[in-house]
Amino acid sequence: MSSESAEQHDLSPKDSLEGKGQYSPLSRIHMELEKEPRTDLQQSEATNQCRHYRRIHVEPQEKSNTNLKQFVIKKLRKSCQCSPTKAKKTILGFLPVLQWLPKYDLKKNILGDVMSGLIVGILLVPQSIAYSLLAGQEPIYGLYTSFFASLIYFLLGTSRHISVGIFGILCLMIGEVVDRELSKAGYDTAHIAPSLGMVSNGSTSLNQISDRMCDRSCYAITVGSTVTFMAGVYQVAMGFFQVGFVSVYLSDALLSGFVTGASFTILTSQAKYLLGLSLPRSNGVGSLITTWIHIFRNIHKTNICDLITSLLCLLVLLPTKELNEHFKSKLKAPIPTELFVVVAATLASHFGKLHETYNTSVAGHIPTGFMSPKAPDWNLIPSVATDAIAMSIIGFAITVSLSEMFAKKHGYTVKANQEMYAIGFCNIIPSFFHCFTTSAALAKTLVKESTGCQTQLSGVMTALVLLLVLLVIAPLFYSLQKSVLGVITIVNLRGALCKFKDLPKMWRVSRMDTVIWFVTMLSSALISTEIGLLIGVCFSMFCVILRTQKPKSSLLGLVEESDIFESMSAYRNLQAKPGIKIFRFVAPLYYINKECFKSALYKKTLNPILVKAAQKKAAKRRIKKETVTLSGTQDEVSVQLAHDPLAFHTIVIDCSAIPFLDTAGIHTLKEVRRDYEAIGIQVLLAQCNPSVKDSLARGEYCKKEDDNLFYSVYEAIAFAEESQNQKGICIPNGLSLSNDQLNKEMEGKIMSSQ
Repeated sequence: MSSESAEQHDLSPKDSLEGKGQYSPLSRIHMELEKEPRTDLQQSEATNQCRHYRRIHVEPQEKSNTNLKQFVIKKLRKSCQCSPTKAKKTILGFLPVLQWLPKYDLKKNILGDVMSGLIVGILLVPQSIAYSLLAGQEPIYGLYTSFFASLIYFLLGTSRHISVGIFGILCLMIGEVVDRELSKAGYDTAHIAPSLGMVSNGSTSLNQISDRMCDRSCYAITVGSTVTFMAGVYQVAMGFFQVGFVSVYLSDALLSGFVTGASFTILTSQAKYLLGLSLPRSNGVGSLITTWIHIFRNIHKTNICDLITSLLCLLVLLPTKELNEHFKSKLKAPIPTELFVVVAATLASHFGKLHETYNTSVAGHIPTGFMSPKAPDWNLIPSVATDAIAMSIIGFAITVSLSEMFAKKHGYTVKANQEMYAIGFCNIIPSFFHCFTTSAALAKTLVKESTGCQTQLSGVMTALVLLLVLLVIAPLFYSLQKSVLGVITIVNLRGALCKFKDLPKMWRVSRMDTVIWFVTMLSSALISTEIGLLIGVCFSMFCVILRTQKPKSSLLGLVEESDIFESMSAYRNLQAKPGIKIFRFVAPLYYINKECFKSALYKKTLNPILVKAAQKKAAKRRIKKETVTLSGTQDEVSVQLAHDPLAFHTIVIDCSAIPFLDTAGIHTLKEVRRDYEAIGIQVLLAQCNPSVKDSLARGEYCKKEDDNLFYSVYEAIAFAEESQNQKGICIPNGLSLSNDQLNKEMEGKIMSSQ
C-alpha cells in the first residue's frame, strides 16, 4: 500500500504500532472502550476515524472479444501471404549460414575455427569407429554419420560452439533396436559378419557391394537409417508445431541420472570386446544383468591377447585423460591420446599378426568413398516408430540445452526452434546416406570451445578431416583390434560415471532431485534405457505433484515498523494483529491438496465445525433445561461454551503464493468461508493474482465485484479493524490460548457435555 493510502487509513507503518508495536490506532480504540464505557464524543471520534478508510480500486484492462473463427482466419491469412521481404526472412531464418557467413571476420576467427575443427576431427575418427560397434554397425557408417552431421549443422545450426555428431547414449539405443530387428529377420546376432571389404580383393568399389544381396551388415544399417529418419521427422515436426516445451519435463537431475544409468549399459555392452568374447547382445528388460551372466558363463573363453591389449590401452588412456582434464587451462589443445593409441595398436596388430596368430577380433577392411544414396525401408517404420520417439526427445533436449548453455556463456542468442530443425535435418538427410542418429555431445563440445572455436565454420574443418579419412586413410585401420575400440568407448564414459562425486552436494541442495537422479539411473541401468527414461519422467512429475499435495503453510506476523508480513514460524519478533489471523498457503489450491488446505487452516486457527457443534449442543441443553431438571454442571459448561467469545474475528488468507485455482479449490474456499461465517468469523482474501481473481469471479465466489478481495494484506487488516469498530466488538486481551489448545478445549467440552 502506498504512503498516501496509509495516511488515509491512519495506519502508516510508523504509526501502526504503539508501545511495543502491538496495537494499531483502530485496535487501540477497542482497548480504551474495554476499560471504560463509550461516550458519545468517543463514538463520534471512532466513527470519523473509520471514515478515513477507503478501498483500493484498480481498473482492469479491457479484454478483446475476438471471435475464434476470425482469429484463425487472420492467422492463416497472415501466414499464407507471400512477399519478397517475408520470403527473404524465411530463407535467412531457415539457413542461418546466409546471415553470419557474409559478415565473417577472417582475421579474427579463422585461426580458432581451423584449430578447433582439426582437433575435434582428429578426436572424432577413433570415436566414430568405436561408437559404430555400440550401434551394431560397421566402422565406415560411423565415419559417414560424423561427416554429414558436421556439414549439415554448419548450414542450419545457430550455435557457434556445439559439436554435433555421434553420441554414445543414442548409439546404445540404436544398437538395441538393430539387434532386435536382426533377430526378427533371422540373423544371428552373436555372429560377426565379415566387413564389407573382406569379401573382396581389398579394393572393392562400394557401389559394387551395394548391388549385392543385403547381408547382415546391410540390414543392420537399413534398420539404423530407418529409425534415424523417423527420429528426424519427429524433431522437425516438433519444430514446426513449436512443441519444444516437451524438453522442460527432462530436468537436469533426470538427464544426468539417465546418462549415468545408460553409461552402465554401454560399459556392459563393451565388456565382451575387452575380453575378446563373441556373445549375443541382450535386449529388453534386465539386459544389463543378462549380459553379465553371459560374460561370466563364458569367462573361460577369454582371448588373452585382447585382454592384455585392453589393459595396456586403459593404463595409457585413463591417466592421460586425467592429465588433460587437470591441465586444460594451461594446454592450448588437449592431447589426442586416443588417436595415438589407435595408430600404435593398429601397427602392433598388423606387424605382430595378432589376428592370424591369436584370433583377435579386428575392425576389418574399411572401404574408401561413399555409397550411393538409399531410401530408408518404409516397411520397417511401424516396427521402429515408437523407438524413434525416445531418441528424438533425448537428441533435441541435449542439443538445445547445450546450445543455450554455451550461448549464454559467450553472450549471444540461439533459436531453440531452429535448433530442432537443424538436429532434425542432421538425421533426415544423412539417413539416405547410410548414417544413424546424431545429436550434440558435451565432451566434444567442451574440446571445441577450449581450443578456440569462434563460429560454425569449425564444423567444416572437422568434416574435411573426416573426408580425408574416408577417401584415403580408412583402409589403414584394417588390423585395429575391436578391444581397443571398446576401451575408447568405456574411457569416454568417465564424465557420466563421475557424477557420483556430485551426489553429496546435490543431496545438500535438493534431496528431491537426488532421489529423482537415483530412480532414473537405476531404472535406466537395470530395466532398459527407454523404460528408464519414461520412469524418470513419470517419477519427476509425481514429485512435483507430491510437493503441491502437502505444501508449507504458516501464520503471518507484522515486521516491526513496516507493512510487511512474514511467517511467524520462520522469523522471530513478529507482531500478531489482535483479533486477526493471517494465513499463507504456498501452493496452487486444487483438487489434490484441498483437504490439506482445510486441515492446515483449521489447525492454525480453529475448527469452525467443532465450534458450531458445541453451540448446537449448548442450545439443545438450554431447551432441555426448560423442561427437564438436570445436573447443573453440564448445563453450565454448555452455556459457558456457547457464550465464550472467540479469540479472533477475522481470517485473512494471503493468496500471493497461490498461482491458480481449479473448481475444487473454489468450492473449498466457499466452504471455508461459509463455515467460519456460521460462527461469526469473516474470511478475507488478499493479494490474489489476476488468474485467481478470474477463477473466483467465474466460480461466483464473490456476491459482488471485489467483495472480500483485497490488493494487500495490510488493506485487508484495515478493513477488518474498521468493520469491527463499526460493530463495536472488542477482543478480550486475556484470550491468549494457542490454536491447538482452543481446538482441544473445544473437543473436550463437547465430550464432557455428552
